[in-house]
Amino acid sequence: MANEDKATRYHRLRRRASLLGTVLAALLLIVLVLTGWSATLRDAARVLVGDSFFFTIVCYVILIALLSEALQLPLAFYQGVTLERRYGLSTQTTGSWWRDHFKAGGLALVFALFGALIVWSLLRWAPEYWWLLAAVSFSAILIALAQLAPVLLFPLFYEFKPLDRPSLVQRLVSLADRAGAQVLGVFEWRLGDRTRKANAALAGMGRTRRILLSDTLLADHSDDEIEVILAHELAHHVHKDIWKGIALETALITMGFYLADRVLGAFAGPLGLEGKADIAGLPLLLLTGGAVSVALLPLANAFSRAHERRADRYALEMTKNAEAFVTAMKRLAVQNLAEERPSRLVEMLFHSHPSMSSRIAAAQAWASDAARTLTVRDTPSS
Repeated sequence: MANEDKATRYHRLRRRASLLGTVLAALLLIVLVLTGWSATLRDAARVLVGDSFFFTIVCYVILIALLSEALQLPLAFYQGVTLERRYGLSTQTTGSWWRDHFKAGGLALVFALFGALIVWSLLRWAPEYWWLLAAVSFSAILIALAQLAPVLLFPLFYEFKPLDRPSLVQRLVSLADRAGAQVLGVFEWRLGDRTRKANAALAGMGRTRRILLSDTLLADHSDDEIEVILAHELAHHVHKDIWKGIALETALITMGFYLADRVLGAFAGPLGLEGKADIAGLPLLLLTGGAVSVALLPLANAFSRAHERRADRYALEMTKNAEAFVTAMKRLAVQNLAEERPSRLVEMLFHSHPSMSSRIAAAQAWASDAARTLTVRDTPSS
């Protein structure tokens, strides 16, 4: 109970900080649009780089990113350093956190620049159908990232090395083979110099697919527990949950771009923009897309929780080891300071996974059903 109370406080504070960050980001965008400061930033960008379409977009996006970073930085430090240390989860030095933060910020800026150039080029060249073409482009980027992230992105932040536990490696590769998911190998994922939390993943697609096990997981969990955790991850590949997630994201992106097209068309004039293709309309596009994401977040979370429940059942059926599943969940709940029994509203709005208590209860129910089925099967008929 003490851990649950501690976890509840920890997650409540994280949610408050996250919600405050969202509100501040929205307020910044609203102020930029309503005051005309967005157009002022566009004009400042033109003064700096001339009338170049390409460099005006690049300069404007950088200016917006700097404003956002200045506003969000205190909250990022609070969430990434202050809270994690207060609740005994962080093992990372402040200097290491700053390096990771600015590395992530630089990467996010590259993606933001790339995305803005795609969108505003399409707005300029295909003003009627830009939103559909942009959605297709972003969907292709999502697919590429799902495949290339383990090769290009993860190594920017984490160290990986082949797992030096031959018996466990063989066990996990055999499990993946049984699930029909060929893997490149099993790798130890160094998290211990950042956090005490444990994690595991089946990352990548096709020839980049690999098993990743954090050093914190390897240190504190038995081979049986690691096997059942991996079986859960394998389920997402077996059931093609990655593709379903990309399909959902594509639908949300398409809806966001379509509504942004309508909003830009309706308000570009009244807000003093030069038209839909004016880069000063970026805050309006972000507000529209953000509103769609927030409005449909409960649906996306419900979609995710359904996949997670199915993956849990697959793991149980594949390993036939409910005991290891239950002990793994309990250990992870303590190690990751999971919120074991969130309220129904909190789970609906914020949780992409079912609560730990419900996952454990489902595993125990599965074990009871399996035992009854075995008893009936072994009972001789009269």
